[in-house]
Amino acid sequence: MDYQAKYHEWLASPVLCDEGRKELESLKGNEKELEYRFGGEMEFGTAGMRGVIGYGINMMNVYTVMRATQGLAEWIKTLSADEQAQGVVISYDTRRKSEEFAKAAAGVLAKNGIKAYLFDDVHPVPMLSYAVRYLGTIAGIMITASHNPKEYNGYKVYGADGAQMSPEDTEKVVSFINQIDDYLSVTAEENSDLILPVPAKLDADYIEELSKLTLSKEAVEKCGKDLKLVYTPVHGSGYVPVTTILKKLGINTTVVEAQAMKDTEFSTVKVPNPEFKETLSMGIALANEIHADVVFGTDPDSDRLGVALKDDNGEFVALSGNQVGILLLDYILTRLAEDKAMPANAAVVKSFVTTGMAKALCDDYGVTLYETPVGFKFIGEKIKQWERDGKHTYIFGFEESCGYLRGTHARDKDAVVASMLCAEMVCYYTYIGKTVYGRLQEIYAKYGYVLDKNVSIQYSGLNAMKEMNAVVDGLKSMKPAAFAGLEVVAIRDYSAAKRTVLASGSVEEMDIPKCNCVYYELAGGSFVCVRPSGTEPKLKIYYSLKAKDEAAANAKLVELQADVNALLEKAKN
Repeated sequence: MDYQAKYHEWLASPVLCDEGRKELESLKGNEKELEYRFGGEMEFGTAGMRGVIGYGINMMNVYTVMRATQGLAEWIKTLSADEQAQGVVISYDTRRKSEEFAKAAAGVLAKNGIKAYLFDDVHPVPMLSYAVRYLGTIAGIMITASHNPKEYNGYKVYGADGAQMSPEDTEKVVSFINQIDDYLSVTAEENSDLILPVPAKLDADYIEELSKLTLSKEAVEKCGKDLKLVYTPVHGSGYVPVTTILKKLGINTTVVEAQAMKDTEFSTVKVPNPEFKETLSMGIALANEIHADVVFGTDPDSDRLGVALKDDNGEFVALSGNQVGILLLDYILTRLAEDKAMPANAAVVKSFVTTGMAKALCDDYGVTLYETPVGFKFIGEKIKQWERDGKHTYIFGFEESCGYLRGTHARDKDAVVASMLCAEMVCYYTYIGKTVYGRLQEIYAKYGYVLDKNVSIQYSGLNAMKEMNAVVDGLKSMKPAAFAGLEVVAIRDYSAAKRTVLASGSVEEMDIPKCNCVYYELAGGSFVCVRPSGTEPKLKIYYSLKAKDEAAANAKLVELQADVNALLEKAKN
């Protein structure tokens, strides 16, 4: 692609807004930046598109948003008249230009004769997912870049089932998007009878649905008012729904006021990702000041929940997404079993990079565990499948990246329901004379210690995604016998959906959606997995290491990482 020609085409267009023209003119002579912005197009993948905000065809701006929405509209127009009439619901978070992008998307749909329901203020991902089903729309759009740095924004598309759009339908939408060569040719209708507000009643109904999922009503009634919980929305869309559900349950909650306000710059944190303890630091400081028991933090679109709680020494520790997931899974299984409410065909779903501890817990309770590729839409697809065939009853799904879902009100991870469950879990253990941290140690003692750690290697430049995928492709021809003295039992190539057992050389077909990922099964139940992120330029390496205790696991992890890094270097060549 001739990036200079594209650049001058945009500059010459009378459609380009003043802000865009000024920004692009300031880049004259900056060849590296211009090549990045115009040398390639932003990819619309299975998770939609996400990128740095700015003008150009490889950036997040109103024109790339409108082009994507026009492609969605063209796909909708191929459906039946009844399906077209269902419309699309649109939500957005607190990021830069989120509201502008949401309104532009609504205007494009209206221009195409498609009804668009638009939230009047920020609402999180799970409420958008809920709204698709609540309103019976054919699709949903969420403007967000989730937990990415402030410079990013993104565009997610949801199907009629409330889950992120299926790969099959996404492929059709992308084919229409790719037919639009002139980004600046798409127009929108700002004032239209087809742009409708989302009914205000939806908010209350969503909270009511969540309250039906509580598992320890008596414990919450006894302990909720005395619990000291600190919550930070980290300037995001979780503030209203999270505080509303906690108040409804009677949970004593103190909000970090400095992080309650909407702030496009997320000025109090380095990055608005509650997976990092640093992001929860203001909450932890407040918790220490008021002698609180637990700290919660949600990301800008409130689909991820970070948790910090006190250890045996009274110091706050930030739990990993895997640890919170295991605690929630254990709590849900325990309470369903205690109340004799466990469905006979109960099933749990997790991504294949999520901790192996889930299997031990599920096996103990006789519950079926399913694995999916990374991406909560695959968990949503399992819910849809089981509702259709009745094979299983979904009770919980989670991913290591702080994403959890109980209930089927939404088909994406939901930090609002996770906040509710974690709060009542604290009440439950208080009620029976335990602590959540103490219960985590009991789990390790019973099932064996597992250290789960994720490492990301940052890439940059126009070819970042291509370079990451090339490294993973390079791994597929290699068959390491061991890492850090741990035998490689089998290698899974998810791009081919094949599992190779090294000792016998036998190859098994895997019944799982394909993705570019290599997974090494290690002796004793540990694993290493390498995959390129689908939403940001990062190569992700997942380690799950079984050991007798934390110290032994950390020591072995150093060896394991050294061997894996050496293999990655070979894969680059």
